[in-house]
Amino acid sequence: MSDSIPVTAEGHARLQEELKNLVRVERPKVVQAIAEARAHGDLSENAEYDAAKNKQGFVEGRIKELNDKIARAQVINPAEIDSEKVVFGAKVTLIDIDTDAEVTYQLVGEDEAEIKDGKISITSPVGRALIGHEVDDEVRINVPSGVRVYEITEIEYS
Repeated sequence: MSDSIPVTAEGHARLQEELKNLVRVERPKVVQAIAEARAHGDLSENAEYDAAKNKQGFVEGRIKELNDKIARAQVINPAEIDSEKVVFGAKVTLIDIDTDAEVTYQLVGEDEAEIKDGKISITSPVGRALIGHEVDDEVRINVPSGVRVYEITEIEYS
């Protein structure tokens, strides 16, 4: 896995903050929990010990995953992008052709996607469908309920 991962500066900072929290806070908590569980005696029937070891496995796995993602991160500042087309980092305003409903999405990396904040992954079906399009283009997007047609009304990089 040597491919770079596009990420905004905000998303990169969030990954680093999560890593710092896992290393400085969660890892020591887990080590303490394991030590306390060991003090209770027989480990073969010790549910607290098993739970602490499972949590340790999760924390260590996430630390490894975050280190890899941060090492491969290609930090992109959308404000520096000058494009008429939809690319990573774009805030795209769409009008649903059938309902006239307006929605705005920002295309971000997988780890930054948060639909309630209007951030969708560049690898999601909607994100992939929007890439390369321009204002006034009609985009057909396959969604679970069928095909939706949207018109791009604005593309912004900020």
